[in-house]
Parts: sequence; C-alpha cells; structure tokens
Amino acid sequence: MAKRKRNNPATDANGSGEKRMSHTTITFTSHRPEWAYIHLELVTQPSEPSTEFLDLLTARTYLTSALSQFLGLSGTAIPIDILKLQTEELPTVTASAKRKIRNMLWIRVPHDDAAAVIAAVSSWVGGGGVAVAWKIRGKGSWLGALVGGTGRELFL
Repeated sequence: MAKRKRNNPATDANGSGEKRMSHTTITFTSHRPEWAYIHLELVTQPSEPSTEFLDLLTARTYLTSALSQFLGLSGTAIPIDILKLQTEELPTVTASAKRKIRNMLWIRVPHDDAAAVIAAVSSWVGGGGVAVAWKIRGKGSWLGALVGGTGRELFL
C-alpha cells in the first residue's frame, strides 16, 4: 500500500517542507468616544507659591466657578466627574523656605463639552486670599493614552 503525503497549508506547495509566511490583517474601528479626560494643575502666583493642599470640595467649587463665569447657567449643567485629586509636597531648597504644594486633578467630561470646559477652565482666575488658576496639563479621548500608555499611574 502506497503512502500519500498530505499537503500542509503551512508548507510550500511543492512539499519541500519550507514554511511560508501567512499574514493576517487585523482591523480596529474606533468610534467617537463618549468621554474626554482632562489633566489639570492648580497654579498660584509665582510670588505666592501654593502652601495649601487642595480638597475635593474646593476643586469642585473652582471648576463650577470657571464654568459659570464662562458659560453662565448652561456651564454649570455640564457634568464633571473628578477621577483623582493628587497633592504632593515639593522639596524646598532650605529648611526655612515655605513649603510648596503641587495640586493635580484628573476629570472626565462628556466629549461634546470638552472644548467648552477647556476654554472655561483655562481662562478662569480665582480670587480669595491668593489668585489661583487652572493649567491644562493634558487632554485626551482615552485615559490610558493621556497618562502615559498604561493608565496604571492614575489609580496609584
């Protein structure tokens, strides 16, 4: 009885056993995202460095104030989710120097409202004892891309 050699699709057609490369095309369709993510930093006047830690209630008040000043009542209706508030004390040069605080905020807003939120927040200057303002550190449609690729840093 004669043995027949079966053709393996991964080998060459002449049966020599050489592997041929097969290429697979993978497609990915990215629809318009529902949310936009914004990374903010609260900054103070250079002559008066920030010495207070920002809390969630104050951050929400500052954001609402910026939206209401720029867009009126419709601005306060924009939903804003605060994802993370990060405060850290920066090293000082001398022991007698005032401590410096960096206040960072990560927020999520509807994608359609992102441009209005950025315009309102970046043009706002708060009053009180020390003038404060928001600095836009980054904006993106995908949180992972905004924080450096993995997104892990956001929730540490």
